[in-house]
Formats: sequence, structure tokens, C-alpha cells
Amino acid sequence: MSEDKSAVLQKIIVHGLIFAVAALPGIAGAQAMAGSYSAGIGTGADMGTAPVSAELWAGGARFGTEGIAGARPAGDPGKTLWLELEGYHTIVPAPRPSGDLLARLRRGFALPEVMNDEVRTHLDWYVRHPDYLTRVFNRAQRYMPYIVNELDERGLPFELALLPIVESAYDPFAYSHGRAAGLWQIIPGTARRFGIRQNWWYDGRRDVVDSTRGALDYLTYLHKLTDGNWLLAIASYNAGGGTVMRAVRRNLARSKPTDFWHLPLPRETRGYVPRLLALAALVRDPGAYGITLPEIENVPQFATIDVGSQLDLALAAELAGLDLDTLYAFNSGYNRWATDPNGPSRLVLPVEVADAFAQALAAVPAGERIRWQRHKVQSGETISEIAERYNTTIGAIRRTNGFSGNTIRAGDYLTIPVATKPLSAYSKSAPARRAATQNRERDGQRYEHVVRPGESFWSISRRFGVSVRELAAWNAMAPGDTLSVGQKLVVWSEQAAPASGPVDRDLTRKLHYTVRSGDSLYEIAQRFRVTISDLVRWNEISRDKILRPGQTLTMYVDVTQQSS
Repeated sequence: MSEDKSAVLQKIIVHGLIFAVAALPGIAGAQAMAGSYSAGIGTGADMGTAPVSAELWAGGARFGTEGIAGARPAGDPGKTLWLELEGYHTIVPAPRPSGDLLARLRRGFALPEVMNDEVRTHLDWYVRHPDYLTRVFNRAQRYMPYIVNELDERGLPFELALLPIVESAYDPFAYSHGRAAGLWQIIPGTARRFGIRQNWWYDGRRDVVDSTRGALDYLTYLHKLTDGNWLLAIASYNAGGGTVMRAVRRNLARSKPTDFWHLPLPRETRGYVPRLLALAALVRDPGAYGITLPEIENVPQFATIDVGSQLDLALAAELAGLDLDTLYAFNSGYNRWATDPNGPSRLVLPVEVADAFAQALAAVPAGERIRWQRHKVQSGETISEIAERYNTTIGAIRRTNGFSGNTIRAGDYLTIPVATKPLSAYSKSAPARRAATQNRERDGQRYEHVVRPGESFWSISRRFGVSVRELAAWNAMAPGDTLSVGQKLVVWSEQAAPASGPVDRDLTRKLHYTVRSGDSLYEIAQRFRVTISDLVRWNEISRDKILRPGQTLTMYVDVTQQSS
């Protein structure tokens, strides 16, 4: 391109971002910018402009026409989009169009307006707790624009965008005692039914894209199941379609009304629908109740980027210029330190960094997107032990090393995918979130309990005099979750610690150990497969006290765990 000052720059608004396209002879500007960038947002029509394809590449990161290259000068924070056209630099501001998402929400309301005693009870609670409303709606800013656009595309009532407030207070990491997870609080069985992936690496119930698709698919199914009755469909989302339809049939048999308000439903469900309707009433006219709701911008908050292969999340955060906590907040579905090697190979990123991230990632070779460790197999080692040691999966080790079974030989070398940073740096990974919950101060005395064969939440809770639900919650679990032998649980109890050692009296023995030179509490605990907390409690000593050679310690050991 010559430096002809008559060259025309056209501005095209694409999903809330303004891009510049050179009007070159023989090149359609939009075609020149075609790429694989996909934004998780609505159409230009939502912001008063002509709808444009969602498949235009943002910010000149990649062009399909020779002679046009995207560049970002060093030090550019990503707030401005740059185009480099044969050495001619043009800066095009990229403002984020403003708009009130709640005003758009009101225009899409379609549920019946109901104001009865049940709705009023919940409405009064919200009015008395304006700080809660402020927190929740501010938290919703990151996710609600995407959800409203999905509802719009499907032609669903916009009140459903308020359902994550009822379910999770718009917290993607919310987890209930019923094993429901994520913004939409989806249980494992429903997730499997509607194609939401769940494995060691990834739980799509917490991912805003996968969970929203699954939740809206489920609600659409329930709407058909209930013959187009949205209140019954929403009740079914809480109680299950079978529960609601049985209640309908029961009322039909007794010649009673079959609308939501007359059905014999569980107590939780009877409050669930009124809670949503109360929120809708508040959003419809907050001033009528003396409430001022935070403004939610009607602009996209994130874009989805296909990363193509497994990627260390610490590296991803560095490339995007984000801290790890922010990256996890946008990508809440990832359980570990990296994306799932089996997919989805996708990251959700703030729109303002997506373009720069895509360019930076393109420069990283596939083999350098995670770190690799060479491990020599020791005599007696198993593949499962190696996977646990390196915080990865058996499948990842098999795939990386090209074998399908579990047989490994001492002396062989394995290539293991490992995290680039200490695991503690991945503060929103599943293990880190659980540790944070376990370390939270609560009332009572803190005990650590290592799960033994045959134990359950029920037996452990009975032993310490606490409820099953409390025990599960203290450990970021649900009562229905499976316990693993050797798993550490934290217990907070007002009563004294159980006098005996482990619960299985037939397999435990009281042991007196004489401290040797160089011994520490850690080494003794490891040697006899007990915890340091147990040693401290059994012997009424301090963790910080130095052990003396010749000192006698009492402990209760499981004889089945002392084979080596």
C-alpha cells in the first residue's frame, strides 16, 4: 500500500469492538479480516448497528490477504487496535459501546407477572438486603451479557438470566451438598445427559460456555415436557421433571388445578420459583421498591480462543498479561494446572486481551506449551503412583509415551507433562480450592483425619459428633461424594478428640516409639503412616517442640498400613 493519504479506512463494529479495515483495491475489507476469532457475545444489532458476522478476526492478529500484517507495538496495553499496512501505521481507538443490560433484560421478560404472598416474601428479603444485590449483580457482569445473548438466540425468556442468582449467586465455583456445581448448579447425572464433560482435568459444569449450553438445553427440554409451561419447567429444573409431572398427574386425578401454585411440591421447589419471580419484579422496576441496582454494561466481557492443544494455565496467564486468579475466573471449568489434553482446547479471555494472547500463543511451539519431566522408573513403582507424584493422569502418561497398558519396567524412562510453577501458584485449581476451604478458621477444635478402609462420611461424623453435611462442607465436598482411602479430612468439633486411635479397633494397635537421633515429627508420621496432628494430639506436645533422643511417643497405627 502506498502512503496515499486518500486511502479510506472503514470502521466496522463487530460485537462491541471497533476494528479498522483498509479499503484496498480488489480486497473486500471484511474478507481481508476473516479469521477464526469467535467472541462469546451478541450481534451488532443489540447495540444499534447493523449485524456483522461473528467470525471476523479482532485487531489484525491474522489476515487472509498477502501484504497485510497485524502488529502491536511494544508497550501497547491492548486498549488500542493496530494495523500495519506496508509500514503505514494507523491507530484506531476501540471504545466499548455502553448500554444498560438490565434495560435490555426487561424488554425480553416473558414470564407471567405474579405478586402473591410467596413472591412478596422473597421480594421483601431482597429489599432488606441491598448489599447482597449489589454484590451479585456486580459479579454477574462477567457472565450475564453472554447468557442474555444465548437466551436471545434461542428465543427464551430473559428472566432465565436471573436463574444463576437463585442457583449460585453467579459464583462459578459454587458447590452444593447435593453435588451441584457451577453458575447453573448442574448435578453430575444431568451434565452427562446433556453432554457436559467432567473428568480429572475439567468440569464443564463450572465453565460458562459449556454449562450455559447444557442448562439452556435442559430448560428447553423441560419446557416441552411441561407442555410449554415455563413456571413448571423452572420448578422441574430444581426438583426434576419426574417429580413435577407426578405432582401434575396427582392433581389431575383429584380434579385439582395443575398450575405451579397448586401442586404438592417439595418445600425447596415451592420457594424456588417465587424467588426468581421476585428478582424479576425487582429488575422490572427497582425504583418502586426503593432499590438501586448496579448498572451492567450490555457489552461482551470475553472471547473464546481455540488454543489447539494442552496448555499450562500459568503460561496462558503470562501470555495474556493476566494473573492466574483472573484466568481461572474466566475459565472456572479447569480443575488442574493445565487445559484438558483431550479438549476442550479452548480458553475464555477478556475481550481486551484476546487478540494479543492469540498472537503471542502463535509464537509458542506446541512442544513448549507445557513443561516435560524425564522420569526413570524405579523398582516397584506403578504408573498410578507416578501420575499422582507429578499431579497428572495415567491417561496423559500413556498418551505421551505411546503405550496403552499399565505395565512399566524398572529402568525405563517416561516423559511426564508437569506444571511450570509450584502447584500452590494455581490457587483456583480444585486441590487449591479444597485446601483453602479446609484451612478456613471455624468454631471448635480442628482435627485432621485420614480416611481408612471401610469409613464413610457417616461413620467419621459419628466418631467426632458432627453432622455429615458439616463434615462434607468443611472439606469442599458433598455428602454423596466418594471418599478415598488415605484422603485427609478436616474436622471441627466442640467435643474432645476420640480417645481411641483409628476407628477400626481390630486393625489398630497402640505403639510406644523411642525417638532416635535425627528424628522429626514429619519423619515419624511418614514412617508409621499417621498424621503429625495425630502425634501431637496423642502425646499432648507442640508441633514446634524439638524431639529428644530417648523420648517415648505413643501412637495408634493401622497394622495393614505398615507393610513397608
